[in-house]
Amino acid sequence: MKNTMKDLLTSTLISIGVAMTIFCFVGIVFDVSYGGNFSLDHYRFTKMVLGCVFVGLGFGVPSVVYKKESLPMPLRILIHLGIGFIVYTIVAYAVGWIGGSATLAQGLIIACIQIAVVLLIWFPFFHHYKNEAKKINEKISQLNE
Repeated sequence: MKNTMKDLLTSTLISIGVAMTIFCFVGIVFDVSYGGNFSLDHYRFTKMVLGCVFVGLGFGVPSVVYKKESLPMPLRILIHLGIGFIVYTIVAYAVGWIGGSATLAQGLIIACIQIAVVLLIWFPFFHHYKNEAKKINEKISQLNE
């Protein structure tokens, strides 16, 4: 239980940190593209920062599903990323990252970019933990010999 809570806290903090980092980089891009005249009023910045926290929670908390070894890996991935995408989409509409004025084509492009960014973040973590598990299994095999 203690390790699960530690893993949950670690993955949640990492997810929030990644969400905040992406938010900052996107903010820089918008600020530069608007020639330094990018402004947010009516607490939109605060709402967006809180949205980042929720997105971090949306991807960080469900990562505990990877501890459930009885579930097949594709199902664990689907649960983790599915919850994350749903939370992101709700937050994105709520804080204005995806506007109601977007056309269907723009919405699909935004969704594809969202999926691509998440997978670009997820694959290195997946690869790292897969290699870590492989090393642990090799050491266990060596001990059993």
